[in-house]
Amino acid sequence: MAYYTIPKFEAVIQGNRLIWETAGELVYIEPYGKDAVRFRSSKSLHIDEELNWTLLPPKKAEFVQIEMNEERGRLVNGKIAVTITGDGTVTYYNTITNKVLLEEYWIDGRVHTAPLRRAREYRVTSGNQFKMSLYFKPDREEHFYGMGQDANDCFDLKGSTIELLQKNGKCTIPYTYSSKGYGFLWNNPAIGRAEFVNNHTMWHAQCAKQIDYIVITGESPAEINHKFTDITGRAPKFPKWAAGFWQCKLRYETQEELLEVAREYKRRKLPISVIVIDYFHWTMQGEWKFDPIKWPDPRAMVDELKEMGIELMVSIWPTVDPRSENYELMKNKNYFIRGEKGVDVVFMFYGPQTYVDNTHPDARKFFWSRAKKNYYDYGIKMFWLDEAEPEMRPYDYDNIRMYAGNGEEISNLYCTGYAKAFYDGLREEGEEVCNLIRCAWLGTQRYGAVLWSGDIASTFDSLRKQMKAGLNVSLCGIPWWTTDIGGFINGNPEDEEFRELIVRWFEFGVFCPVFRLHGFRLPYPQRDIFDPDGYCGSGGPNEVWRFGDDAYEIIARYMHLRERLIPYILLQMEKASADGTPVMRPLLYDFPEEEAVYDIGDEYMFGPNLLIAPVVEQGQESRKVFLPAGAAWTNANTGEACEAGRWMVTEAPLGTIPVFYRDGADLGLFKED
Repeated sequence: MAYYTIPKFEAVIQGNRLIWETAGELVYIEPYGKDAVRFRSSKSLHIDEELNWTLLPPKKAEFVQIEMNEERGRLVNGKIAVTITGDGTVTYYNTITNKVLLEEYWIDGRVHTAPLRRAREYRVTSGNQFKMSLYFKPDREEHFYGMGQDANDCFDLKGSTIELLQKNGKCTIPYTYSSKGYGFLWNNPAIGRAEFVNNHTMWHAQCAKQIDYIVITGESPAEINHKFTDITGRAPKFPKWAAGFWQCKLRYETQEELLEVAREYKRRKLPISVIVIDYFHWTMQGEWKFDPIKWPDPRAMVDELKEMGIELMVSIWPTVDPRSENYELMKNKNYFIRGEKGVDVVFMFYGPQTYVDNTHPDARKFFWSRAKKNYYDYGIKMFWLDEAEPEMRPYDYDNIRMYAGNGEEISNLYCTGYAKAFYDGLREEGEEVCNLIRCAWLGTQRYGAVLWSGDIASTFDSLRKQMKAGLNVSLCGIPWWTTDIGGFINGNPEDEEFRELIVRWFEFGVFCPVFRLHGFRLPYPQRDIFDPDGYCGSGGPNEVWRFGDDAYEIIARYMHLRERLIPYILLQMEKASADGTPVMRPLLYDFPEEEAVYDIGDEYMFGPNLLIAPVVEQGQESRKVFLPAGAAWTNANTGEACEAGRWMVTEAPLGTIPVFYRDGADLGLFKED
């Protein structure tokens, strides 16, 4: 039988940093802002302190204490403490409750035989880069939320495995909030996965120099979120001109077609804030300018829209065709994503393309310079930053090279560089920034980006999944969020089932931070996306009057409701900018003491005063709603007081979304002018 004795603990204190070393591993443990601890380790015996990725510098920790004895080292930073023992086992505690938050999971400590598994596993890939896995002990009663945006139909992520990568419709932000009272930030943009399963919690990176993460604690989800956004940043001021309705479809093909749609909104006296020109309005991918035949006078177009009180948003793709006018210059300056092997083409859509390397500072500046000349100088100040993952065919991350490193090591942060390119350019011009983006990572919110959930299906199943995805991403620092109302793929404006869906989606959309209609509607054009000389046509109609008279009457009513809601929304946006409070958030954020809400992913708070319970099932005309204790609730549709702390059934015929006011905060939303 093999017996195990924990080695004597020895370490070095360097300022507020505890440095522990053993055969084949170096560990740094230190405070990172208030009530937070950063852990870094490497098998290379070198910690690269420049690898902060998108983290902001920490605020000064208020109270830090380090003590050591022969058994362990202990670092205290306010409400959080961390210990490390002589065998390297790390455990985190809440100093107020003295409860264990998180404990590494080493599978046995046998001697004279191979261990079953270590808590920190490294396997060299090349040089000082490793495949790395980090294991923590499981707690079957623990709930996990966050991790970005994933339409996996999971609200509580316990029992789930999450891929750490970016794709159209999947957005990775490697941060989770635990019901045990901590936030965990995996500071690593590598491709990998996280497992919140019953036999362990595990974080894995396919290619990285070091394990790097931060644990944050506090007395409530709100307090932890505040500290998390101290570290990753907060959204800037949200522009008033973006708070209303956004009209979009795939796609308006000409200047006159787009203007006539805007004029029709005004003739019908419908509120509209933004109208969007989607992709392939350009001469060629990588030239970022209007086709002069179909868009002959952009300045006049922008001026007419501004006279109507409508801002124009223009779609941008970071794709570059080898035939385009900027290709040779950008290639010679290494402004492209490149192949490690073979040709540099990573995407095929009306010909072969590569991508602007948005991890390259000079490439970002050049990219913006073209957009400024060909769009901003006409008065356009809103950009749709599409293809932000970037989308590739196939997803061979290890075969792409960016300025910041190999794709397997750094791909997840590409989208943040993309958002930064346009944020920096617009801020230099003195503009408020509100751009739309299809992907996000840690810190993307501070670059004025509205995240949307990608090219999703036009089904009730998809609608249900979007709500859960939106609630999880709201806990990851992203207050500006939206979906394609009605879904993107399919959807026939003449079909009664789709008309029901789009009404229900509008009911939900009006209570989202950004209120935006988009979709590729039937009938589809005949097209070959692999033909370099092919023409990108348009789908069917997608204006609010196109879905039948009954649907139009309901949708128009909700558009006017949104206008009445704007002052309330702007107040919530101000709070999000000030302290990181999400505008749309799960019930557990406001009612963490209410055990029942930890499983509820189909209701949410919209600001502090509105509980929203959308209908997400076809044919449903009533639904169960849970009203948390600790508040007084009023049905906003009927004016009736409701009992708190229990489930109830509320009527919800088509055209009615269950909404409840909290503590008598009657906003008068359903009292039409």
